[in-house]
Amino acid sequence: MKVRITCDSTADLSPELVEKYDIGVLPLHVIMDGVTRADGVDITPDDIYAHVEAGGAMTTTAAINVEEYIEFFTEQKKGYDGLVHINISSGFSTCFQNATLACEELDNVFAVNSLNLSTGTGHLAIDGAIMAAQGMEAKDIAAKLNEMAPKLDVSFILDTLKYLHLGGRCSGVAALGANILGLKPCIQVKDGGMVVGKKYRGKSEVCIRKYMEDKLRGRDDLDLRRIFITHSGIEDEIIEDSKKLVASIAPFEEILVTRAGCTVSNHCGPRTIGVLFYTK
Repeated sequence: MKVRITCDSTADLSPELVEKYDIGVLPLHVIMDGVTRADGVDITPDDIYAHVEAGGAMTTTAAINVEEYIEFFTEQKKGYDGLVHINISSGFSTCFQNATLACEELDNVFAVNSLNLSTGTGHLAIDGAIMAAQGMEAKDIAAKLNEMAPKLDVSFILDTLKYLHLGGRCSGVAALGANILGLKPCIQVKDGGMVVGKKYRGKSEVCIRKYMEDKLRGRDDLDLRRIFITHSGIEDEIIEDSKKLVASIAPFEEILVTRAGCTVSNHCGPRTIGVLFYTK
């Protein structure tokens, strides 16, 4: 059995990981000034930041429709017996619903609701690729990934609420108050949706370190196979310090760093960073 693994661009996998695990990626739509662009192909997060900081209107994102999924799955499945596609959580987008409808039109093609975003979805895509390389059938891979999805711990700490406010997901009063008080909120994925967790106060570097300590230290339920440090554009020094901190807390076999694509960055803004890992 030869199975193809694919995912939405929201999985935020680096080009190196996509190549290493031979994963097909379908870009979501990003709309800027009425023009639709492909996430990571025609537009990058830095393009969004430059546009917004110059006074431009906030960009928006749009799901992939059923016809696009059918076309993508058909092309990606050529030469394979089956295909498994991992979607961003159905709580954030209609992508999973559309992909599921597309699967009904094709043979041995399955969509998985990751219940997550960013490299939470990326974890599942990588593990799906590993299972495919081991010869598992498509339906069994999909079933296993559905079991694994709830075990992911996915969160980020935001540097600013400006982008959430511009996108209509945060009131101006809350954004102003957070700015005045120097608050850096933690956004946690829970049950396929997002909730606000602990709020940190102080300099970014201090808040990031405290957030990572809170997420990882003193836990006995960590799955130590792999952890992602994913960011939306942040200083190299902070990335290196974060890697060292994570390594000092728990002996993860892999510490992978990726940069978030347009979908996450559009809502969270620059200098957002998170740790994403499995629990036992």
